[in-house]
Amino acid sequence: MSIRKLATGIAAFDHISAGGLPYGRTTLLAGSSGCGKTLLGAQFLAMGIQQFGQAGVFVTFEEQVEDIRINLRTLNWDIDAWEKEGQWVFVDASQKDDETLTVGDYDLSAFRVRLERAIAKCSARRVVLDSIGSVFTRFQEMNTVRHELFKITRVLGQLDTTSIITTERSEEYGKVSRLGVEEFLTDNVIVLRNVLSDEKRRRTIEILKFRGSPHEKGENLYTIHPEQAIVIIPLSAMDLKYRSSGVRATSGVARLDEMCGGGFYRDSIILVSGSIGAGKTLLVANFIDGVREKNERCLLLAFEESREQLFRNASGWGQDFAKLEEDGNLKVVCLYPEVSSLEDHYLNILAIVREFRPDRIAIDSLSALSRNSTDKAFREFIIALASFLKHQEITGMFTVTTTLLSGGTSDTEGNISPLTDTIILLRYVEVAGEMQRSLSVLKMRGSKHDSSIRGFTIDDKGINIGEPFTGISGILTGIPLRT
Repeated sequence: MSIRKLATGIAAFDHISAGGLPYGRTTLLAGSSGCGKTLLGAQFLAMGIQQFGQAGVFVTFEEQVEDIRINLRTLNWDIDAWEKEGQWVFVDASQKDDETLTVGDYDLSAFRVRLERAIAKCSARRVVLDSIGSVFTRFQEMNTVRHELFKITRVLGQLDTTSIITTERSEEYGKVSRLGVEEFLTDNVIVLRNVLSDEKRRRTIEILKFRGSPHEKGENLYTIHPEQAIVIIPLSAMDLKYRSSGVRATSGVARLDEMCGGGFYRDSIILVSGSIGAGKTLLVANFIDGVREKNERCLLLAFEESREQLFRNASGWGQDFAKLEEDGNLKVVCLYPEVSSLEDHYLNILAIVREFRPDRIAIDSLSALSRNSTDKAFREFIIALASFLKHQEITGMFTVTTTLLSGGTSDTEGNISPLTDTIILLRYVEVAGEMQRSLSVLKMRGSKHDSSIRGFTIDDKGINIGEPFTGISGILTGIPLRT
């Protein structure tokens, strides 16, 4: 028989835990400083009240109750009202400034009585103890720690509550808890990590143990959102059940549409790769201007140039972005990648897409975004974003910058290219002592396309794609040779 689960109300967590926390059991939540243990515990209680009408008890062993209230008010959780209604009860077990600790025989019998009374007072179904490690530092013997923690977990089980106990850990990949005994006395263990790698942070959550209950294995990204608290981004939720349309969407360049067999597919992801000045932003501008044909909407996310600069450049190519914006066909968001984590950027993009409901989205450039994360986190970001856009049937165009003027690829391109439907390469080529630009469609899933390498020029009317290069080989390698 399967073990009954208590839905936490945190949708993504309930997904990776296959339904929530095992009912009537105790879960150890371990993590280093700043990873969000207290916040996740409070969110567990808040969601229980808001979504299921289940009262909860919050026990604090470290922070003062008033400090916790102040912190949680920023999330629009009405803790004061819940306390008055008897849905939320605080138990302040923190050490006071004038409190003297007794050395010698010491137990938590008085605390257990207070805990039982608090649970009975509001008929609580959810309990959070934050953080058990601080109180156990008062004990000198590990056997005493084991004995007292066993008594607490037994009381919580006897009172038919589903509980979370938080504890600290000193390293991200090492012992689960500071004392090394807590994880053996609880039924479930969840680990929060806030790993620093190459001066970049990556927060993950992992269900390490769910005794007798199924759950997803491995780590999932999460972020701390100022309005939504802990937000988990599980890759397993990105399924491959999206529809594929045969409808074509124009690139905004007639000759490029011909090379692509009539244009891009409506729900495809297009990658434009090129070095600095090769014409990537121009191709994005034409992609945006293409919304005029069917009165569509486009969202432009720019991470390297300001709105004014983008509009000025578009005007120089004969495109009126201001008119598109005025008519409601264009929304431009310009941000430096470093202002937020990659996970926060992802949530921000989702919120804008759901509000603006675009038919197209352009990101210029992904290379700038990749500066803000590890390679693994960046790839997970791309997987999540591409899956979301495909489910929404939105045409996406992303740009990446190569390090070499001619030939070569970027690390960013290597991470994303397998996830894209169409790849367009913009390269420089030296011909007879002159630097010329080239364009080729390297890949296009599900459609015939022109595989020739064509030269193109840029003038006040935009991009002009010419004829294929003849008599020259090695253009994409960066070493062209006459044949």
